[in-house]
Amino acid sequence: MRTFLISQNDAGQRLDKFLTKAVPLLPTALLYKYIRLKRIKRNHQRCQSADRLREGDLLELYISDEFFSSPRTDEAFFHAPAQLDVLYEDENILVVNKPAGLIVHEDGREAWDTLINRILKYLYEKKEYDPARENSFVPALCNRIDRNTSGIVLAAKNAPALRELNQRIRDRKLVKRYVCVVHGRMPRREDTLRAYLKKDADKNQVRVYPQPVPGGRTIQTAYRVLAEKEDLSLLQIGLLTGRTHQIRAHMAYLGHPLLGDGKYGKSDGRQRGWRFQALCAYQVRFAFSDSGGPLDYLNGKTVAVPQVDFVQALFPEAAALLLRQEEKDGA
Repeated sequence: MRTFLISQNDAGQRLDKFLTKAVPLLPTALLYKYIRLKRIKRNHQRCQSADRLREGDLLELYISDEFFSSPRTDEAFFHAPAQLDVLYEDENILVVNKPAGLIVHEDGREAWDTLINRILKYLYEKKEYDPARENSFVPALCNRIDRNTSGIVLAAKNAPALRELNQRIRDRKLVKRYVCVVHGRMPRREDTLRAYLKKDADKNQVRVYPQPVPGGRTIQTAYRVLAEKEDLSLLQIGLLTGRTHQIRAHMAYLGHPLLGDGKYGKSDGRQRGWRFQALCAYQVRFAFSDSGGPLDYLNGKTVAVPQVDFVQALFPEAAALLLRQEEKDGA
């Protein structure tokens, strides 16, 4: 017999969903069969697969030891670099500045040096996360940005914070702003633009259209010109919709591709001294005063990247302007 004591990070899940993560070697068909045969009990009583777990519940599993894997000692995050730029942190969340060139989750090319693994290593070394003490929960990212985009990524340290942050993001209660450098000069100092975007999953690319198209989704992008120099413009971007590659594709569609964006423009960033696309998610403001959740204390708080590399390199005279804009937005 094996037992699981449900912690705060496990509570709120359906029984079957919890067991799928806690006992991954147990086949799904057997899981439901064992629940029906009362070989899986909750607080010494019969349970149902849809039962919602509560903190303090005791699960008893009368099943073969073969379904329980040995504790892992090869966690990928142990091998991740220690570098992490923390912008804000409390007992529930972590806000970090991801450098351009670092992927957020592992893919076919990179399995260990990822942003999430750097975060897990950071929390492990602070003794705030230990996989050996968790039944099913792992600290997780609540948003993601492209490998070659820099800027703010939010992570939740516990399950209640993860649920609330994910819901607030879905409800658009977090206001994110971006800064980028584009080719050419915009027709207006500021504007809100509307178009339609369709994703090509096979190519991991999107196309933008002026009219609705089958499978397309509406996009709205607001921009403000912060500075201009020769054939480049520094823009602040606000997204009224959040679609894949929205800023990069929308700007390219308008004839103003991002500097250094080889996918939607041209790979010319190195000529200007910049290795990646000049795009940074530089600011987030929490705006969910009516949530009634555990993160209410964050309402009205603004977190920003203090210095954006390509702004310093290409528009040093505008860096102070961007900082003043941050202070105004956070007021």
